Amino acid sequence: MLKLASALAVMAVVAGCASRNNINEDEPSASPFGIARAALGQVVAQRQQAQAASAPARSPQDMAAAALAANPGPLIMVGLEQSGTTQVMAMTGQNGGMRTYMTPNEQAVIMRGFMLTGTRGLGHDLSVAEAAPSAALIQAGRSGTARRLMRYYSGDGLERPIDFTCRIGPGPNAGVMVEDCEGHGLSFQNSYLPSAGVSRQWIGPGLGYATIQVLRD
Repeated sequence: MLKLASALAVMAVVAGCASRNNINEDEPSASPFGIARAALGQVVAQRQQAQAASAPARSPQDMAAAALAANPGPLIMVGLEQSGTTQVMAMTGQNGGMRTYMTPNEQAVIMRGFMLTGTRGLGHDLSVAEAAPSAALIQAGRSGTARRLMRYYSGDGLERPIDFTCRIGPGPNAGVMVEDCEGHGLSFQNSYLPSAGVSRQWIGPGLGYATIQVLRD
């Protein structure tokens, strides 16, 4: 960068000495000095853009720390495994036991306790998940079978339901509860650790799994 700046400066001086008598003093931008200055500014701008593009992405830990410092309300961190994205979402509304968490660009997830019940603005959105029987078994740490109904928005704007039968039971690690669901040729497995506010839940065939962590309740 220094070499390039020096070279441009030398070029400006040489050109100025060679054509001083031909310069219109009323048009400084057309002078050799103006041309060199503009070229140098363009190089600096390009270098700054390249540095910004190559800057490392913030880690989830950094994102969480920044969000906790900036927002005093309830926060969750949501990672979409299929797209490889992680975002911190702040609570923007509460209706009874339902909480809506949203990003600044208005992508949202809706939670009922530790259970994901809907998404908005993500594409292939889950309209609503009716999973109260599963939630009750998971919260109590008991095994059993439960029905889960998940409704999705279709291209015509209508809701399309998919009915699942789920088996709930303890997972391989202490405190983890697993929900195995099957229906309409689809199957998925959700994992919950309610005591830590951590879960991995299937949104749908278009979005895949989301990992959800409560940062502040």
